[in-house]
Amino acid sequence: MIDKLEFFIALANEKHFGRAAEECGISQPTLSAAIRQLEDQLGVMLVQRGSRFQGLTPEGQRVLEWARRIVGDARTMREEMRAARRGLSGHIRLAAIPTALAMLSRITTPFQERHPGVTFSIVSRNSLQVLSMLENLEIDAGITYLENEPLGRVTSVPLYAERYHLITAAGSPLSDRDSVTWKEVGDLRLCLLTADMQNRRIINRHLTEAGATVHPTLESNSMIVLFSHVRTGRWASIMPRNVAKSFGFPIEIRMIPIVEPEAHHLVGLVAPYREPFTPLVSALLHEARVLVRDEEL
Repeated sequence: MIDKLEFFIALANEKHFGRAAEECGISQPTLSAAIRQLEDQLGVMLVQRGSRFQGLTPEGQRVLEWARRIVGDARTMREEMRAARRGLSGHIRLAAIPTALAMLSRITTPFQERHPGVTFSIVSRNSLQVLSMLENLEIDAGITYLENEPLGRVTSVPLYAERYHLITAAGSPLSDRDSVTWKEVGDLRLCLLTADMQNRRIINRHLTEAGATVHPTLESNSMIVLFSHVRTGRWASIMPRNVAKSFGFPIEIRMIPIVEPEAHHLVGLVAPYREPFTPLVSALLHEARVLVRDEEL
């Protein structure tokens, strides 16, 4: 049953029998047969079938909720028993918003030093994707904004507040200022994150509230791309201070606080709400709390 529920979750995530089978490491006929057996066991149709995947039935949607819960509990049990035998080991999958990627090493490095048997994989995603991946059991934890948009049923540890700065080359407009307003920043040639990023939606809102028109001349989902364009001296950007500092900007790049208003938005670690947590997630949440206690991010 657990295996069949795993296959069903993969199908719901991929929305394609072939891709779901590949994700599970089995053949498509094997996956299709497992889903039909699951339907026979439960006595309901779970998948709307045609020449291709057409979605889940209402019963399938409800079973998906149970499947995530049951599979999550089964994984927690296996991990807890493995930890009891061998100590903490395994693999942690993380997803983080682009502006938080630079600080992740401050959690993963001490964690791995304490638990050398644990490995990590980290991907960059927007805030909505982070929450979707948590719900679909595709990641173990994420780093995202804790305000502005609904988080759903998660456990969270606040890490830091983003505070926004104008990042611009020395000698460019406004570079000699000690602070600038959102209205003034709106008149510059800007490179910003893409519109699907919550950071960009936050910036858009502050610029609009200040009466500025948002028309960046370059967009990217990569902070590295934005940084490289700022260094040319032809673009300016708006970045959280902690991100800008992580790049180790040379002296010719200025970081100028943006005021009126001096905005800040909370970012934190999120994990699926469950009791008990898996040993890995429990240790990760503990590491995040230690970091907040011992350091000012």
